[in-house]
Amino acid sequence: MSTKRIVVLISGSGSNLQALINACASHEIQGSIVAVISNRPEVYGLTRARLAGIETQTLDHKNFADRLSFDQALMELIDTYQPDLVVLAGFMRILTTEFVEHYSGRMLNIHPSLLPAYKGVHTHQRALADQAKVHGASVHFVTAELDDGAVVLQAELPVLAADTAETLAARVLVEEHKIYPKVVAWFCDERLSFNEGFAWLDGQRLLEPLKQQV
Repeated sequence: MSTKRIVVLISGSGSNLQALINACASHEIQGSIVAVISNRPEVYGLTRARLAGIETQTLDHKNFADRLSFDQALMELIDTYQPDLVVLAGFMRILTTEFVEHYSGRMLNIHPSLLPAYKGVHTHQRALADQAKVHGASVHFVTAELDDGAVVLQAELPVLAADTAETLAARVLVEEHKIYPKVVAWFCDERLSFNEGFAWLDGQRLLEPLKQQV
């Protein structure tokens, strides 16, 4: 089984990227991050990649007339690295259907909620406003509809009475750093796949997401 080639897309500080870099370095992930690409120049995630000796690229979406032309250029750039897996790690772009379908079954995302709850943004504030008892994060395959692909693994944690959006976000982020490398490792070990709209692990269709309790 060959070492899998991974391209990571970021838009910000790259804390989930760092978790993936660490997991590759420790061989938890049998894969190699061959490039980190940001749609925003000079974000700290690019520094993290450079410090780890990983090639970086910036493709500023503001330089493109529309979403389609940016996604086409991004696709062409990613494909120069011949990735087995594309990982979205805080990549704050809504992707076109053409882009998503091009990487169908080989693109993962992490979302800060227990999907299907709280798709989109401001997830922690919305959970608190609803007085939710539990919250968390989900790793899922990316499909054309926003935050709607098959969920593989979720970290579930209690919402505390004293939580603010900031404290809840910080606690969820700790769990993101645990579950994202785990799912990427499953993919790189060829244990995880996506077929017929479902995630499959070790040859078994996941009828519901796996849970990691906190």
